[in-house]
Amino acid sequence: MSRWRPPAPTSTAIVTREGFEKLKAELDHLWHTLRPEVVRALAAAAAEGDRSENAEYTYRKKQLGEIDRRVRYLSKRIPALKVAEGAPADRETVFFGASVELENLDSGETVRYRVVGPDETDARRGWISIDSPLARALLKKKLDDEFEADLPAGRTRFAVIAVDYTSG
Repeated sequence: MSRWRPPAPTSTAIVTREGFEKLKAELDHLWHTLRPEVVRALAAAAAEGDRSENAEYTYRKKQLGEIDRRVRYLSKRIPALKVAEGAPADRETVFFGASVELENLDSGETVRYRVVGPDETDARRGWISIDSPLARALLKKKLDDEFEADLPAGRTRFAVIAVDYTSG
């Protein structure tokens, strides 16, 4: 059996200013605060002797690996990101960074989303990735436009009720 795997689909390298600053702060925290603490704890656990039955040593090695993996990812991702600044000239059309209020025409329910980069999605806040099926269907729609999106629950019809470009 082969170990080959198809390459993962690349995500769009765009981010809001707030998302960019948050990623930089995370990298800084991991590298300058958390990693040195874990290295000190790992050294203390290693000094205890037999490492084969040392749960603290095993845990800290795993934790250090996770931190290093995230640091490597952020170190490569941050320089590749393009920060989207400001609002577009046409403020009634949906582009990256827009907060959009939608009416589900099938159920009558109203939902609010913000189209952001894949590195800053947050379901609790209603922030959806620009790579998501809903955001792809939503891009370039204007106020009062109706459209369909292929969602995991099936094809759903929406109407654009409001478009806003103030952050958050």
